Formats: sequence, C-alpha cells, structure tokens
Amino acid sequence: MKCNVGSIDRVFRIVIGLGLAIGGVVFESYWGLIGIVILATGIFRYCLIYSLLKINTNKEE
Repeated sequence: MKCNVGSIDRVFRIVIGLGLAIGGVVFESYWGLIGIVILATGIFRYCLIYSLLKINTNKEE
C-alpha cells in the first residue's frame, strides 16, 4: 500500500475518528464503527476511496 494521505489530512482524520469512536461508545451508536474506519485511514496513511479516485494528498513523494 502506497501512502496517499498527507499530514494535514492525517491529523484531521485522527481527530475526527477519535471523536466519532468515543462518541459511539458513550452513546452506544454505530457511529463508533465509522470513527474507527476514519481513524485507521489516518493511522495507516492509506485511504481506499482516495486510491479508487486517484487522489493523493501526500506531498512527501
């Protein structure tokens, strides 16, 4: 997997993902699962949707 998520995008995904995951646990909602997916894309710096749409926000290349 080639990194396609840039640093600003990564921080945004981690913050939003953590918020949704914690909110999902607190309110017993399925939004927590969406938060975990967003958090994982931020941690691993790879987004499948970006890959399918040929988007790359990683400027380190």
